Amino acid sequence: MPLSDPIFRRISRLAAGQGVEAYVVGGYVRDYYLRRPSTDIDVVVVGSGVALAEALARELHTKLSVFKTFGTAMLRARGVEIEFVGARRESYAHDSRKPQVEAGTLEDDQLRRDFTINALAWSLDEDRFGELVDPFDGMYDLEQGIIRTPCDPDVTFSDDPLRMMRAVRFAAQLGFTIEERTFDAIVRNAARIRIVSRERIAAELNKIVLSPVPSMGFELLELTGLLRLIFPELHALKGVEKRGRYAHKDNFIHTLKVVDNVARRSDDLWLRWAAVLHDIAKPLTKAYDPKVGWTFHGHEVLGSKMVPALFRQLKLPLNEHMKFVQKLVFLHLRPIILSEDLVTDSAVRRLLFEAGDDVEALMTLCEADITSGIDAKVQRYLANFELVRRKMKDLEERDRIRNFQPPVTGELIMQTYGIGPCRVIGEIKERIKNAILDGEIPNDYAAAYALMEREAAERGLVKKG
Repeated sequence: MPLSDPIFRRISRLAAGQGVEAYVVGGYVRDYYLRRPSTDIDVVVVGSGVALAEALARELHTKLSVFKTFGTAMLRARGVEIEFVGARRESYAHDSRKPQVEAGTLEDDQLRRDFTINALAWSLDEDRFGELVDPFDGMYDLEQGIIRTPCDPDVTFSDDPLRMMRAVRFAAQLGFTIEERTFDAIVRNAARIRIVSRERIAAELNKIVLSPVPSMGFELLELTGLLRLIFPELHALKGVEKRGRYAHKDNFIHTLKVVDNVARRSDDLWLRWAAVLHDIAKPLTKAYDPKVGWTFHGHEVLGSKMVPALFRQLKLPLNEHMKFVQKLVFLHLRPIILSEDLVTDSAVRRLLFEAGDDVEALMTLCEADITSGIDAKVQRYLANFELVRRKMKDLEERDRIRNFQPPVTGELIMQTYGIGPCRVIGEIKERIKNAILDGEIPNDYAAAYALMEREAAERGLVKKG
């Protein structure tokens, strides 16, 4: 029974007492039929949504938040968030997403919604309790896996261009297809996305990145023309250039494969963003060498430097999440280079030291980065990665390298030799750090102190008396 929660009967009774019609509309209804969990309930009232919300809040003795500007009210009950709004019709100015609002019928309210699958409604009327109201065949679209607008899609997307991003996001989240007229309207109206705030676009992008198969969303963004407008750096990865017998792979397609590979193993949003951005500097580092073909030397270094500006541009957080993505972009080639070469203790120690607690995330990204169509090549890389992992485990248990700080500090060197901050202090500290990472001395105080004494003596430093 779709309306089995007692809260719905309570709302129904209160609506009857006020002489108004109330309906559950939108995502809660859609998700019930998709068997997806949902804790957000939207109630549309043909009358005053705020008055009905106030009556419910009084009965439940719970706090009510009223947003007079939007004519909405919201409360929480037993872990469920319920929002009330009066049924309305909307009209838009060409240069704004903010509608002119006036009271309307239920069908007016359903018509203003973005997609038919989000316009489904259940009646809370006592005589028709639980009856589905579906004037735009939303159930058919839900069963067929179709994203379609209730009214003219050009009007829908011109009025509120964020709906174009939402169409792509729902397609990616649900594995649905955007209906042809709706898709064509997104292509025609793509330039309208410029009036939408970067914050709203970022929220939809994050949901696409977190979808089960993120490549589906990014391919749709590319096909509709939205990607070059909201994320030109990713769009720039697309295409293949050929000279003679040399052609490089399409780095856009490769990136999407890597993101999907990561998505199969992790729900971590920021690890997925690292996959999106890992090759972002390839267009800027691309060069042709007649002897070896196309190269992208240093793309990991330049890419890591691009991350802060990209996060700022996309309105993503400039905090530890950004630093995590930056680190993974910088290091993403290191395990691959290790696996191609002799896996030395020294190289693995340095990888552990630089990656720190993010080393597992880095290995996940690197394994996802192997997208060759040649099975033998993939298996060889993965086998070598397993060797790197075993070596890391062994060295970590033995040497405690991850996140280590050299046992001898700059302060200790200055106190021991009675000198102030200078270049020599940095040289000695660096020498001790490299000696530990190279396995020349163990990672302990006595060995580091003895090396400090030797290095200081070579530089003519004398201990304080």
